[in-house]
This record gives sequence, structure tokens and C-alpha cells, in this order.
Amino acid sequence: MKSVFISSTGASGYIGGDILSELIAKYPDHSYRVLVRSQESGQKIQKVYPGVSVIQGDLDNSELLTGESARADIIIHTADAADHLPAARAIAKGAIQGHSPDRPVYWLHTSGAGLLSFHDTENKIYGERSEIIYDDLRDIQEILSFPDHAFHKVVDKAVLKAGTVSPTTLRTAVIAPTTVYGKGRGPCYQRSRQVYEMSKFILENSQIPIIGKGQAIGSNIHIHSVTSLFMHFFEVALRGEGDGTIWGPEAYYLVEEGEHCWGEMAHSIGEIALERGFLKIQPKEIALEMDSAQELAGFEATSWAYNMRCRASRARSLLGWQPRGPSLEDELPGIVHEEFERLKGK
Repeated sequence: MKSVFISSTGASGYIGGDILSELIAKYPDHSYRVLVRSQESGQKIQKVYPGVSVIQGDLDNSELLTGESARADIIIHTADAADHLPAARAIAKGAIQGHSPDRPVYWLHTSGAGLLSFHDTENKIYGERSEIIYDDLRDIQEILSFPDHAFHKVVDKAVLKAGTVSPTTLRTAVIAPTTVYGKGRGPCYQRSRQVYEMSKFILENSQIPIIGKGQAIGSNIHIHSVTSLFMHFFEVALRGEGDGTIWGPEAYYLVEEGEHCWGEMAHSIGEIALERGFLKIQPKEIALEMDSAQELAGFEATSWAYNMRCRASRARSLLGWQPRGPSLEDELPGIVHEEFERLKGK
């Protein structure tokens, strides 16, 4: 039996909750310890999964993270993982201190594809279409060479570096989903962000948000496909397999199965809302600057302006992973309907 530690808001969050549901369904006999921020979230998890051990805490509790990482055989770090450097260092410390080559530990760290917006953020380009498509197998050295001020880079680098200190003891992989969509299966939180916040904005304001020319393109991935990749890694870890190609200094995995244009998606959401009677009038385009977009719709609006195009060749090639989730286009009517019902319930 293996001990699995799912850190921070992961198990109560969107991605972590979906992963937990699949792990327990397929591997119920392992020991699962999950870290959550609130007592309420912990109670929800234990109501659905009474065999799970819940530890209340947060990413700022380095001593707790170090202790849990020292005892776990597999660490799954999700939710606010991408930009919290002290948490990553605490996990690395515990993982190395508590393990040896005879008992290695596997760390699956969740990042995000915001790193790929570096060209746009560096040049202050908003809403312009880019033809740059990053392949995580072909272009891995370019991706890993982005400067530290690129989104998520400092933490990504720290995680991968930790796996080189004692590679027979700590084996790391950074998993970077693109725009995630679809209903999660976790017990606490089942809603994603970027597409959902755009739908909410359009429903509340009867306006189509366009940043720049509205031509920025993002890659996307269904939540079940994200979880299926984590399951591939989990199974490799259970078997004690994987060498320097699967784990190690180049173990940076993008996660995608399609792409979308943000401006076109905004218009599609407006059309769906009008056709289904969620809006009474034809929504009008509104031109937004980056600052005003964030003020009106939160940080998620940043994604609507940036290109994040990629191909997840590494997982397909090295792990045999094949995403099979429904497309974002197929899911969009359901997303808009969910947001309409959610707003009604407020």
C-alpha cells in the first residue's frame, strides 16, 4: 500500500478534487492524506471519502508540508501550486529528507501554461494572433530557458532542480495544463475559471469582452483528460518505473487537446445565451484594455488577451497518453447554462 499526499487546496479544489475522485475509484486501498484550508472542505471530503485522512493547513505552513512530504510515497501538488515558491521548497526538503534510493518518492507538481504567454507579456501584445506554437518535446530547451520573470517559471525551475539533487531519491514532473474546462468530479469545487468567468461576464453585462483585436489563441483541455494524465504518472510511480526521460530535468509536460480564439469564443457565448433566452437583447462588443478587463472580470481576464498555443507531444510520446475529453466547442452550451443557473441561485 502506498501513501499519497495531495497538498493544499488540491483535494478540495477543481483539478485536485477530480484527481482524488479517480484515484479512490481505481485505487481504493492506498492511504490518502489531503491538506485543506477549511474545516468545511475537510468535512465534505470525508463525507464522500470517509477513509481519507484530512489535514487542515495551507501553503504557508512549511513545517507541515515538509513532514507530509517526508512520509508520502507519491506527492500530488495542485491548486495554488504554480506560484508559491516556499511551498515548493518545503515539499522538496521533506521529500529528500524522508526518502532514499531504496524508497524513492514521486512528485507531480501542477503548474500552468501561462508560461507560454511570455512573448506577449514581454512585448506588451494584447489580443493579437500569434503563429508561435510550442511543442514540449521539440521545443523543450526553449521552454525551459524562459527567464525567471515569466509566469510560473521560478517555481517550475525549483521543482525540476529539486529532482536533480538526488534523482534516484526524488523524481519530479511538472504538469502544465492549458485552459481547463468541463465539470469536475470532486466533492467541493467543480468549476474552472477562464471560460466560466467570461460566460459570467457576458451574462451579467450583456456585453462581449474584446481585448485588442480579440484574436489571441489559447490551447485547451478537458478536466477528465487532465486527470487521465495524472493517472498515467501515478501508475508509472506505482510500478517504480521511469528514467531520466519521463522524470528529471526535462520533465515539463504541457496538457492540451484543442485550441480556441478568445474573441470568437466570446461571440459564441453571447449567441448561446441569446438563443437560450438567458439574455433578452443582443449583446454588444465592448473594447477592454488589460487593466479594465481585470477590474471588471478578475485576473482570469488576463488569459483572454494572450496567446498560449502548444502541443503536448511529451506525454503522448513518452507515456502513451491520449486525451479523449469532449471538445470545448461541444461543452460550451453546458458551461453557459451552468453559469446562468449559478447566477440565478445567488
